Parts: sequence; structure tokens; C-alpha cells
Amino acid sequence: MSPVATISRRDGVVNEIRRAVVLGNIKPGEKLTEVQLSEWLNVSRPTVREALNQMAQEGLLVQEPYRGLRVATLDATGIMDLAHARLALDLLAASAIVDDPSGRRMQMVEDSWEQYSRLSMDPDPLVQHENHVAFHRNIWAASENALLLRLWPVTEAHLTIVLAQDQATRADPARAHRVHEHLVEALRTHDLEVIKAAFTDHTIKSAQDLITLLASRSAS
Repeated sequence: MSPVATISRRDGVVNEIRRAVVLGNIKPGEKLTEVQLSEWLNVSRPTVREALNQMAQEGLLVQEPYRGLRVATLDATGIMDLAHARLALDLLAASAIVDDPSGRRMQMVEDSWEQYSRLSMDPDPLVQHENHVAFHRNIWAASENALLLRLWPVTEAHLTIVLAQDQATRADPARAHRVHEHLVEALRTHDLEVIKAAFTDHTIKSAQDLITLLASRSAS
């Protein structure tokens, strides 16, 4: 991590911690302290405290009595819980997108896909991660469902943990591009059954595959 020199120092701390988690410099389950982070990032302890509290509220960090804050972990059950919740919310967004007769919402998806495609092969793993997250956030945004957008920060915090584990076990930008293109192609059909099948394969099967890979790594 590097010193924070942004206008919003709290947001800068949040971004640097998230960056460290994505890049694997801070591991799931690792304890974080105000003193340590204040020294690393060259910011005051109150600023670090605000950032840590925000991240705890979003779910990326977990507060443990008498033990302080640590990076959240997701076991197999947690990964699948997140996948099933995401699938339900993704399908809610998809229904709103295909029900829009003006085509405006689908155009928002197309614009998001164009943006994702431009950055999908970027050599920086953090750019790949943020691009991946932005694509899924933009699908929810395209639904124009205000509740989905309110739920996004908590979802993103947990998604960050899962994607960091995913990138560490099977980093493959070409594969990521293909599977996301499949989602866009499904949305273009406006067929909810086709869309459901595509999102189920993308979210549920991907989670199951990740669990298998993590279990294999733990056994080796």
C-alpha cells in the first residue's frame, strides 16, 4: 500500500484497503489496526477509524469483541449464500431491463458492456477487478431500481472478497470476457428463461467451481 494523498482522505483509505484485499496484500481474516494503517498510509488515526467503520458497515470488515477488526472471510456456505442472493437480485434487475419498451435500459447495458470490453484485458489486476464489479453494478443501475442501488454497497463488499479469491485461483481475463459476453447476449434476447439460465450458470456454477478450487488448494 502507498500513502494516501487524495482530497477525501477517508475515501482514500477505503480505496487503499480495498486495493490491498484485491491484490492479496491483505488476506481474508487478517486483523487490521488503526496504528498500523495510520503509519502505512500516512493519515491520522481518526481518519483511519472513520474508514474502518465505513467498511465494517458495508461488510468488508468484521468487528470482533475484544479482538478488533479483521477482513471478512467467506466460507463455502457464505459464497453460496452470496451467489443465491445475487442471482435473485440480478434477475430482478434483468426483468426491469427487458420490460422497458423504450430500450433505454438495454442501451445502458450495452454501454456498460462496451466499457467492460475496453478494460477487460488490462494487465493491472485491480483494474480488472474494478471493471468486473462496475459491470455488475451497472446492470443493477440499468434497472433503475432505487432499492437495488441502495443494496449495492453491501453486496459489493462481499463480492470484493469473492472476486479476490477468484482472481487468486484462476486469473483468466479472456475467460471472464467470454462469460460476461454470454450474459449480455442473454439480455439481448429479452427472454427471461434464457436470461435466468445464463445468470444461474454465471453466478451459481461459478461459485461452485470456486469452492472446488479453494478446497483443492487447501488440500494440496
